[in-house]
Amino acid sequence: MKLEEQIQQRSNNQCELCKSAGTLKIYEVAPAPRNNADDNILICDNCRAQIERKAELNPGHWTFLSETMWSEVPGIQVVSWRMLNRLKKESWAMDSLDMMYLDEETLAWAKATGDHDNDDAVELHKDSNGNLLQNGDTVILTKSLDVKGTSLNAKMGTVVKNIRLVEDNTEQIEGKIEGQVIVILTKYVRKQA
Repeated sequence: MKLEEQIQQRSNNQCELCKSAGTLKIYEVAPAPRNNADDNILICDNCRAQIERKAELNPGHWTFLSETMWSEVPGIQVVSWRMLNRLKKESWAMDSLDMMYLDEETLAWAKATGDHDNDDAVELHKDSNGNLLQNGDTVILTKSLDVKGTSLNAKMGTVVKNIRLVEDNTEQIEGKIEGQVIVILTKYVRKQA
């Protein structure tokens, strides 16, 4: 039986964290020590976005962790432990952490990424007005910009369609102006409504 089939059967085609039946994808719990079904879990887009810090952490969504943490699947235990640590400002999460037990090997795996040390703060791409930016959005320049390495001057008010977010820098996006793809600082754009 293939890995994906094993995980789908184990999960009953539900998110193994919140039990949602929405869009589900396999999530490899890094760093996967054995690369088997126990290192992978089936989760919904909502859980994935919050785990990967691509959406604001919603404490109300995660209250199911007080039940999920008792799973026999090591990958689920690790993700539960990491998320409870990120939510430890919530009294229910702290109570759950106090009750949770992980064997030494699983605890070392849970601590390996250091994600548990970080708080629930999420760095997202936002425009000059604080609006959330996403791939494919249309933005308007709020300042005239000289593009380094070219003679191009992007004028204030220029519309940039179909932007792409720079993965590792929340202060930058990419967009095409006059046929050239350039990097633009998010503080110089506003999202078009």
